[in-house]
Amino acid sequence: MSSKTNNDLLLAIGIVMTQVAVLQRLLDLRRRLPHWNRLLKWLWAPAMATFVVAAIVGYKNEHLDDLYLVLAEGIIIALLLRVRDYRPARTMLLALAVPVVRRVVSTLLLLTGQQFVAPFNTLYKLWGNLNALWFFALLFVAYNQKKTIEQEDKLRAEEERARQLVANQNAELERLVAERSATLGQQAAELQAALAELRATQAQLIQREKMASLGELTAGIAHEIQNPLNFVNNFADVSTELVTELEEEQRRPTPDADLEDDLLADLKQNLLKINEHGRRASSIVKGMLAHSRTTDGERQPIDLNQLADEYLRLAYHGLRAKDKSFNATLKPELAGILPLVPAVRGDVGRVLLNLFTNAFYAVQKRQQLGEPGYVPTVGVATRRVGDTVDVKVRDNGTGIPEAVRDKIFQPFFTTKPSGEGTGLGLSLSHDIVVEGHGGTLTVASQEGEFTEFTIRLPF
Repeated sequence: MSSKTNNDLLLAIGIVMTQVAVLQRLLDLRRRLPHWNRLLKWLWAPAMATFVVAAIVGYKNEHLDDLYLVLAEGIIIALLLRVRDYRPARTMLLALAVPVVRRVVSTLLLLTGQQFVAPFNTLYKLWGNLNALWFFALLFVAYNQKKTIEQEDKLRAEEERARQLVANQNAELERLVAERSATLGQQAAELQAALAELRATQAQLIQREKMASLGELTAGIAHEIQNPLNFVNNFADVSTELVTELEEEQRRPTPDADLEDDLLADLKQNLLKINEHGRRASSIVKGMLAHSRTTDGERQPIDLNQLADEYLRLAYHGLRAKDKSFNATLKPELAGILPLVPAVRGDVGRVLLNLFTNAFYAVQKRQQLGEPGYVPTVGVATRRVGDTVDVKVRDNGTGIPEAVRDKIFQPFFTTKPSGEGTGLGLSLSHDIVVEGHGGTLTVASQEGEFTEFTIRLPF
């Protein structure tokens, strides 16, 4: 075996092991394919064995290096085909395919003793000279591909870590939201229970306020209804006497027709008076019932003149029922012609009763101060203003301090001493007028001089 042959075989071993080293690094064979990695490490062994045996026995064959390269690179190509889904592996397949094909062609030509004609032979030699350039150019491309893939993998890994971080944060957020929702649900249940208890308490307080105003109304009615009842009783007694006289006259042998006519006329007049005062008493009772019962909210045309005058007197007699020594001047100034206003009679009556009761309370308190020449006075005035009707309730009592004037319509606020008021009267009155009837309820006052409430209702 010539030194040239030995040198060619050793060069072939170097080429193959260089390719193996390149593939190990490029394809990361130690991690991806450890079995193939171990196989490739031993590709030098058969060539070295052949080299040693040929040197010992003196065997000469100039094609051993080509055969070894074809065999070794065939194994390498088989490996690359196995991992062809990897872009750098496909590039290396292309890098090795061209020199391997030339090497196979060269080996076949040498084994058969054939060669290309002159033009093709020149191209064939040029092909051989460009093999190394081709291989290393594609090797550079493969490394760039690997770098790009690593960058993409790194980016995907970072994206995956970010996604996982977001997923973890979302899971933590969902856990916190669930905990918060459970806490809010518990708080909502507690608030609902507190609201139910508050509503029950509010209903009790409102009922207490209604019963208080009903008490005031009942006391006033007891005095106010006494007058028509007295008239009814008196005229009934007189009518009984007239009937007795008529019966006696009719039993006479010669009745006096003129006297009978006079007695019948008087009897008829008395019955008309009884009917009139009976209707008056019935009206008062109906007003009390309308005030005391729960309203269904149905509006009907009402006469505010009649309602204001009635409740003014009822409130006055209600206070006098408690304090016989109390006297006040009543000043009704009612418009001569006033349109009927669609309203809930019981509700508007409750508002008027509350305002009149407060007015009489204020003048009574000022009277108790012992001012010389002071005359308690409570008045009510009605008038038409455009498409509305005004009802003004005015007193010359203690007045409302300016510091608390803006609070008087707030629930539970009262200027009365503890035990004398719930602080719901004006609040309920404001709601009835504003929310229930679309009107307004305003106040003007000067401390120590007067207070005037104005109800304005549309018609």
